[in-house]
Amino acid sequence: MKWGVLVALLAGLVAIAWLVWQIGFAAVAAAIARAGFSGLALLCLLQLLVFVVLAFAWRELLPRAVRRPLRDYFWARLVRDSIAEISPFSPVGGMVAAGRLMILKGMSPAFAAASVAADATTEAMAQAAFLAFGLGLGLTQFRGMAHADTLTHAMTALLLLAVPGMALLIMLQKRGAGLAEKMAARFFPQMQGGISFRAAALALYDSPARLAVSAALHLLAWTASGIITFVAIRLVGGRISLFDAVALEAILCAIRSVAMFVPAAIGVQEAGYAMLAPLFGLPAEMGLAVSLLKRAREIVVGLPALLYWQSVEVRTQVEGAP
Repeated sequence: MKWGVLVALLAGLVAIAWLVWQIGFAAVAAAIARAGFSGLALLCLLQLLVFVVLAFAWRELLPRAVRRPLRDYFWARLVRDSIAEISPFSPVGGMVAAGRLMILKGMSPAFAAASVAADATTEAMAQAAFLAFGLGLGLTQFRGMAHADTLTHAMTALLLLAVPGMALLIMLQKRGAGLAEKMAARFFPQMQGGISFRAAALALYDSPARLAVSAALHLLAWTASGIITFVAIRLVGGRISLFDAVALEAILCAIRSVAMFVPAAIGVQEAGYAMLAPLFGLPAEMGLAVSLLKRAREIVVGLPALLYWQSVEVRTQVEGAP
């Protein structure tokens, strides 16, 4: 682990402890207790349904001739997010693991690498639309409130940077053949012979219909994350409209994007929920309780996914596969 990652991780843990101490351990614990194990189980089930949508979003990018069964995309996407959320590795590490898992399941290395990158691109497109929704609320409902200007300015900057950033990413995958091939080969050494990364990327991006379907499914998943936030708030005893819960999640998404260098947004997510909750008429302890419930959900859902990934890797080594 790099020292910078370790320092950021420790700083995030300290921030969580400080927030709990400032807000009050008893208040936070009481809010979490209202949800209970049944509430946590419900959040885990809802999150697994979101992963089904994400699996469809990934699969729909690919030509029918090279598609794998939906369950392969489901497990690979679950592994990708679990590595990013409950380990000190970056989201790139999760994407590499997901691509390798698809290769081990029989997908062409070039299509595995290209589809991971294209899926991240369509997800970013959907995220930009999701952020725009949160920004629209911030510009209308929060005008004049403390800290609202900082949030809306940050989200506006993110949106302004997102469009050229996505255009550059797509161009790199389609036209930057040399650099793209080198990057893909670095993470996927199995990509020797057969179809090239550039050819696979062109096959993906040459179908606007598949790209649109994938982006729409990702937007559905982002919206579903707001619905899960609504359920979590109700579980801890809060009262908020579904519209506001989705908007809260969109704004938090912007905060997490700004702090993407912090592993799993440790501390950033907790501070974000605690800061945003009062803007929506909720006490800070409920916001922090929602964040900690989501952390617990990520562990409950993520650990089996990582164990599955390791079992596939071990079985592959025993059988002598690449």
